[in-house]
Formats: sequence, C-alpha cells, structure tokens
Amino acid sequence: MTLTKGLVMPFFGDHPLRYALANELHARPFPLVNTPSQAAYIAMKHAAGDAPRARTAERAHLIDLLDRFDVSHPKPNATHFSGSIGRYTLKWESHTEFVTYTIFGDGTDDHPFSAEAFAVFPEDWLALAPGECVTSALIRVEPGPDDASITKKAAKWFVPESLAISRVLDDALVIAADFRIDSAGHMRLAVFPRPEVGSQRIGRVVQRLCEIETYKSMAMLGLTEARGLSSQMTLAESKLSNILADMATADSDPANVLTQLLAVSGQVENMGAQSAYRFAATGAYEQIVNQRIDVLREDRFEGRQTFGEFMMRRFDPAMRTVNATERRLQEMSARALRAGELLRTQVDVERSAQNQALLTSMDKRADLQLRLQKTVEGLSVVAVSYYAVNISLYVLGPLEKAYGISKIFLAAGVTPVVLIFVWLLLHRVHKQSD
Repeated sequence: MTLTKGLVMPFFGDHPLRYALANELHARPFPLVNTPSQAAYIAMKHAAGDAPRARTAERAHLIDLLDRFDVSHPKPNATHFSGSIGRYTLKWESHTEFVTYTIFGDGTDDHPFSAEAFAVFPEDWLALAPGECVTSALIRVEPGPDDASITKKAAKWFVPESLAISRVLDDALVIAADFRIDSAGHMRLAVFPRPEVGSQRIGRVVQRLCEIETYKSMAMLGLTEARGLSSQMTLAESKLSNILADMATADSDPANVLTQLLAVSGQVENMGAQSAYRFAATGAYEQIVNQRIDVLREDRFEGRQTFGEFMMRRFDPAMRTVNATERRLQEMSARALRAGELLRTQVDVERSAQNQALLTSMDKRADLQLRLQKTVEGLSVVAVSYYAVNISLYVLGPLEKAYGISKIFLAAGVTPVVLIFVWLLLHRVHKQSD
C-alpha cells in the first residue's frame, strides 16, 4: 500500500470497464427545470434493421441540429447529451429502439401549450429524421397558487373525460394530463409545483412524465402486433383443430396429416419468431411505466382519477390483450408439438404392427422352407439311394451266377442298407453345415 496525499492506493489492476460501468449509474442526469418554464419533447423510433446503422444515423441527425446552432458535438458513441442551443437547453437521449429530444426554456407565454418551443426544431430538420415520431408532448410548468386555480386551468386545458390529475411527492407538485393528441399534434402535460420546490425536483418529475408517455406509446405497439396476429392465429387454430380431428379417425393417412401439421407448425413458429421481440419489449415497457408512476407517490386531487387509475382503466387492458395473445401463441405452439408427438406415436404403433406382421410372415416362410427342405432331403435320399442301389447291383452281379441268388433278392437285401447309409450320410452333412 502507498500513502498518497492522505489516501491509501491499492496495488491491483482495474478492470477495463470499471470506470465506465460506475459512470453508467450516473449517466442521463435529470434536467434542471425552473418555474415558470415550458418544454417540448419528441420521441422518434428508428426504422427496424441494423442497430449500428440506426445509431449512426441518429448521431448524424443530432450533429446536424447542433451545427445549426454552432454547438459542440457529443463524445463519440455517446448515448446522451445536454447543452444550450440559443436561449433553450437541449437534452438528447438514445435508447434501444428510439431517440428522444427535449427542449427546455424558462418562462411561459400567454397561450398555454403553444408550439413556440417546437419552433426550435427546424421543419426541414424534422423532415429528415431517421425514424418516425411515436410521441411528442408540450410541457407547461407554472406555480399552482391554490387547488381552485389548478382545477380551473386543468378544466380549460384538458379533456375532462380523460383528465388524470394528482398530487405527487407528498403534495410537493400537482401533475395533470389527458393523454390525448391536441390539434397541433402533441400531448399536453402540466406541472404545478409548490413555491418551495427546487428546480432539480421539478426536473425529475418532468423527466418521469416524459418517460411515462414514451414507454406507454412504445408498449402500445405491442397491441398493434397482437391485433395483427389475431386473425392469423384464429385460422391456424382452426387448421390445427381439423388436423387433430383427422388424427382421431381410423382411416387417416399419417403422411397427409404430417404434411398439414408441418405447415401449421411452421406458420405458428413464424408468428412466434416475428412477434417475440415486440412482445418482450412490450412487457419491459409496461413495467417501466408502472414503476415511473409508483415513484411519483400519487395522492388523489379533489376526487379526480390519478395517473395510476388512468393506466389501470385504459393502459392495463391493452397490456392484458398483448399478454393473452402471447400466451395463446405459446399454447398453440405447445398444441402443435403435442400433435406431432401423438402423430409420431400413431406412426410408431402402426410401424410396430407392420413389423409384427412381417415377423409372423417370416416365421411362416421359415416353417415352409423347413418343410420344403425336409421334403427335398427325403427326395434326395430316395434319388441317391436309387442310383446307389443300381451301382450296388452291378457290383454284386457276379454273386447271382456264383451262388444262384436272384437279382430281385439282391436288390431287396441291398436297398435297406443303402437307404440307411445314404440317410445317415446326408444327415451328417446337413448337421455339419448348420
């Protein structure tokens, strides 16, 4: 250990990512937002495809904006940036599927939620964005002198039927939104801080409101995916049910059933592969939305619905639809797998029956072959004995004259001996060959 300026420095090597990982916990700091102020927020989802190429395009788009205001560029491979552009402050963040821009400016104008802050984004620059806008919002921060004043402004700025308004962070602020797109094409978010609330705390609330809106919008993409799959899944389920019905019939053709089953299974697996990422992302975004609402520590404002209640009534059913679609797709895949196993079992049983029949047929053939062989052996004994007897008679012919023995008696005496000898000889030959 070495003592340097009162500090103890250890003698060990640092992991190459030690400082990067530690600094990651402090990345993307909350903005400082004063009262009164206004902000413009936009989130753009980059086109699906090569992620590195998308990030390169996003960075080039940011640099184009910064160059128009003669602002220094962020570090290479940076995923967030904050800096001044004119009299406004820009906050840029790059995420996995989208990129966000937020413009903060002190003071408010006489026309609430006017698009003045959005004028910082040049129209031609917006038109060249490497992606599509998933949400944009205008945020107004102004003091809330009393509940009556807040109620009056909220009724004027938002649609009452959709209005969500609540006290947050132990009644330090009141937040309001209706999650509707106004005539200018933007969401409206209002923040009413108490006089003693600091700019850092206001910035955290504004940041979380933007995140709630963004992740809500990104999560809703899963609902579109689920609705698009609904008709395809219904058709695939019908086909799968018909296949299972065909399998239950006695005259079903396994080869034909297998062809149909492979087609449906391939369709189901393709749907699962195409939607897996979107459904997984939707689940992650849903959790972030709920977590961001929880950290606000909402309390009811004059009996109105809170942000959490709004999400429970409007957002949660959509997420349940996505979850139900994902489960339905998984169950279809499992059914197709079970159908394949049943078909395989059916084919195995039929194949076993065929093998049993083949073995029985082989046994019969072997038995017939054995009988034929015994018959042939018998005929062979007779044939060989016939020739052997004739030869023996020629050999014993002199005895007929010498002893006066008739040829018939010689044949009668020789034949049994020859038959026994030939039979024993052939039996021994077959036994040795076996």
